[in-house]
Amino acid sequence: MNADWSSSVEARARVHAALGDAGRLAIVDRLLLGDASPGELGQALGLRTNLLAHHVKLLQEAGVVERHRSEGDRRRTYLRLVPQSLSGLLPAAARPAPRIVFVCTHNSARSQLAAALWSRASTVPATSAGTHPASRVHPRALTLAAHHGLDLDHAATRHVDQTLRPDDLVVAVCDAAHEQLLDIDRLHWSIPDPVRAGDDEAFERAYTDIADRVQRLAPAVHPPQE
Repeated sequence: MNADWSSSVEARARVHAALGDAGRLAIVDRLLLGDASPGELGQALGLRTNLLAHHVKLLQEAGVVERHRSEGDRRRTYLRLVPQSLSGLLPAAARPAPRIVFVCTHNSARSQLAAALWSRASTVPATSAGTHPASRVHPRALTLAAHHGLDLDHAATRHVDQTLRPDDLVVAVCDAAHEQLLDIDRLHWSIPDPVRAGDDEAFERAYTDIADRVQRLAPAVHPPQE
């Protein structure tokens, strides 16, 4: 048997085996559109702590789910799908929304890139905001956007309180924003802050992560009348 082919089949078999349980499939469905802490998952799915830990362990071993520590509250950890691990799987349910708003702390990089990428992928309008907006979009975000054919030349930062409307679909693209927007129904994308790392590679990693998530979410979001 060809070694490369055998390795690929075995990896796929581990994923199929990990998904062959209703509890684990429910976890994947929940993480498909946004990240969550173990506590948030347990509450949303009604799973006991020990059973949730067992399911998460098997999903991690299969390379479907990964865990990392919050950049906001360091006591928290978040679970997320490994990019491309379920490349053939579409979102489980549609989300009606007249507009989508991407929120991060400073509205200077991640949320700006997410809104620009969304506008390329979906007809649903998008904008961005920050919980503590900076005075301007980060220069590295502008350079990265131009490199990927996105136009942020006229983008401005704005506060979330001045931006949100009642029916918006909110996506928090950083841990701190997610942990601050407690009274707002939202999705959460736990994307590390490229500004904190301060190099081009970090911005490129953030762009790749956001682009993958936008492509994952876009088929699930439709205007309310559809």
